[in-house]
Amino acid sequence: MAGQSVRPTSSSSDAVRAWGNPPIIARCGLPAIGPTTDQCISVSGIDWVAHPLTDGVRFTTYGRSPAIEILVPSTYKPEPLLLPAFDAAASVIPQGERHCL
Repeated sequence: MAGQSVRPTSSSSDAVRAWGNPPIIARCGLPAIGPTTDQCISVSGIDWVAHPLTDGVRFTTYGRSPAIEILVPSTYKPEPLLLPAFDAAASVIPQGERHCL
């Protein structure tokens, strides 16, 4: 992931992974998100909602249930460039009726 090694997390869940320092964190199996005013982008055919954080961006798959969430610190700008690394995982979850406009 962005040339970063896997690092341990405080979660005992197999659905959480982290890479690098500061960590890029991926969580799988979250509830699908509903309509939002946050920016929605399509990367490699996967729709993601981008929610700005104090130091980075939270990306959540849009229109897929369960959802995948990726927390990307601003150290890794431009943050959306990391999303293709999650294509395989996200594409396993069928796209529902909701899409980015």
